[in-house]
Amino acid sequence: MSEDLHVPHDDDDDEARFAEAGRLLFARGSDFVMGAAKREQLPPMGAPEIAFAGRSNVGKSSLVNALTGRRTLAKVSNTPGRTQQVNFFTVGKDLTLVDMPGYGFAQAPQADVRAWTRLVLDYLGARQNLARVYVLIDARHGIKNTDEPVLDMLDRVAVSYQVVLTKADALKDDEAAARTAEVAAAVARRPAAFPQVLLTSSRTGAGIPALRAAVARLLAERASAH
Repeated sequence: MSEDLHVPHDDDDDEARFAEAGRLLFARGSDFVMGAAKREQLPPMGAPEIAFAGRSNVGKSSLVNALTGRRTLAKVSNTPGRTQQVNFFTVGKDLTLVDMPGYGFAQAPQADVRAWTRLVLDYLGARQNLARVYVLIDARHGIKNTDEPVLDMLDRVAVSYQVVLTKADALKDDEAAARTAEVAAAVARRPAAFPQVLLTSSRTGAGIPALRAAVARLLAERASAH
C-alpha cells in the first residue's frame, strides 16, 4: 500500500487527508483489463477490488469514467442491459474497479438475465479481495422494488456495500437532501450496509471527490487490518 493511503493518525484532518489520498489514487491512470462472461473467465485475484452494481442505465459506466477522469474508459450506453459481462479496470497498482451487469430492466432474453445473475453471484462469492460493493441508486427515484432483492442478497452473503445516489443534478438541493435522508434511513436497518449514503452526479462532478475519498479510506482501513 502506498504511503499516502495509510490511515491518518490525526482525526482532526482525516477528511482532508483522505480527500487528497483519493485524488492521488485516481490520478495514477486507469486501464480496461478484461470482461468476463463466465465464472471461469474471472481474472486471478490481485489488488483490492471495489464493484459497482445497479439497475440498468443507472449510470455505472458514467460513474467509473467520472471517478477515473477518463470519459471513455467504460463504455456508456443508453440501451438498458448493454453491459452483459463483469468488466475489470485497473487503477494504478492499488485498486481494481469492477463494473457488474445491470439488473432490473434489461432488454434481453430471460435466459441471458439469469446467466448474468449467476455470474454476479459467482463473482461475489469467489473474490476474497472484494473490499466493497457500491450499489448505485438513481437519486430521482430512490430505492425501487428491483433494488430490494439485490440489497437482500448482499446482506445474505455478508458482502459490505454502500449506496451511491447518481444523477443528483436532476434534483434541487432540498430534494437531494430529502432523498439522501430517506435512503439512509432505509439502509440503516440492513446488516451489511455501510451507513453513509453518497450523493453524486457524473455530469457535473458533484460528489465524485467524496467518493474517491471514501474509497481511499476503505483501502487504508483494509490495509491496516491485514
